[in-house]
Amino acid sequence: MGVARATAHKWMRRWRAEGEARLHDRSSRPHTTPHRTPATLEARVRDLRQARILGPARIGPILGLAASTVHRILTRHGLNRLAWLDRPTGQPIRRFERSGPGELVHVHIRSSATSPTAAAGA
Repeated sequence: MGVARATAHKWMRRWRAEGEARLHDRSSRPHTTPHRTPATLEARVRDLRQARILGPARIGPILGLAASTVHRILTRHGLNRLAWLDRPTGQPIRRFERSGPGELVHVHIRSSATSPTAAAGA
């Protein structure tokens, strides 16, 4: 059937313990993340990024974190690219972005009385 023996036994244990409802697909995301960076430290990383416009390699030593950890925090909060920040304010630049080409097509229509060809013919 293309299923490993251990997986088949795992499914059997679940079915015996809780019935068919336990066999439905479910998220593989962990219920808890015990070593996640505390929210207060994440706030300090965000504040440093927005106030002093520093990169992960400069923020990490200030707070005693690895640059990779700082980068992960900044990515989680949408502050990972310095180019995406307004340099004077440090705030993210808001742009109109669309998922596909042609979503923001503008059509300008002029009335026939003001068009150049109508004026030339009159």
